[in-house]
Amino acid sequence: MHYDKIFSNGIILSKNYYLKILKVVPVCYDLKSNFEKESILNSYKAFFKTCNFDSQILIQSKKENLSKHFSKLKKEESQKNNKEFISIYQNYYSYISNLNQDNKSSAKNYFIVIKNKLDISNNEREAIINLNDMYFKIKETLSRCGNSILEVDTKEEIEEILFSFYNKKYIV
Repeated sequence: MHYDKIFSNGIILSKNYYLKILKVVPVCYDLKSNFEKESILNSYKAFFKTCNFDSQILIQSKKENLSKHFSKLKKEESQKNNKEFISIYQNYYSYISNLNQDNKSSAKNYFIVIKNKLDISNNEREAIINLNDMYFKIKETLSRCGNSILEVDTKEEIEEILFSFYNKKYIV
């Protein structure tokens, strides 16, 4: 993706648009009670009703590299003298290896990209203020669902995320 500038507050200027990338750390919905699930769903409804601006939700899956985890397991296994522990480690290692071979082990990243067009009716300062207002509205409404919203605000983070969106090696 081509961009013209990344500001110190994490806002991206691309052509006539100002963009902001937010990372969402999701709530573990499956572990919630039925009452909590209903509450979460109602909060999501409120999110979609109140956030009536240009945004895009992106979900990115990446296959996990478990080589460090495997070497740690081997090291721990070699340090144990108890045969029961060694058996447990070997079974776990086998299970994770099979899971990884079936391409089932992946990490998911969730992002929301918000956009504000720079036009005659607003200037750069207003566009940035609007983006920040959108960010706080998203943060407030999604936190009610149990999610954490992280502001992606360093140039390095933004460039890494943009690269991963457009590089097929990162996509499962």
